[in-house]
Amino acid sequence: MRIHPISENHLYKKAYDHGKKYVCQHIVVYVLTDYHASRLQRENPLKQKINRIGLAVSKKTGGAVIRSRIRRILRAAYTRLEKECNVRKGYLVVIVARSSAASVKSTDIYENLYEAMSNINMIETGEKNAQ
Repeated sequence: MRIHPISENHLYKKAYDHGKKYVCQHIVVYVLTDYHASRLQRENPLKQKINRIGLAVSKKTGGAVIRSRIRRILRAAYTRLEKECNVRKGYLVVIVARSSAASVKSTDIYENLYEAMSNINMIETGEKNAQ
C-alpha cells in the first residue's frame, strides 16, 4: 500500500489551523477533510478514496539521520494502522513528531498513533482487527 504525501505547504497550514487535533506523548495528529478526495478517487486506478499523509519532523528532534529514522517509523506505523484497522478515507492527516520521538521504540509510536486516530474518530470500528 502506497502512502500519498501532502505536497503543498498550504495544506499543512489548513490542517494546523482548522483540523481536529490530538496530542500524544510522542506525536501530534491533525486531521482535516480533504476537499479534493473525490477528484483523487476518480484518478485512482482502484477508484477508492485515499488519505493524504503529511509528516513533520523538526530539527529540534535531532540530526538528519534521526529525523529520517523518525519519518520511516511514522510511515510504517501509519501503514500498519491502515492494514490492521478500518481507517476512514478522504482526509488530510498530518503527523508531527515531538522531540521525545527520537528516543522511543516504534511500537510506542504506533500505540500513540492508534490512540490519536481512535480519539479523533478516524477508526470506524473502534477496535483492532484480529489478524
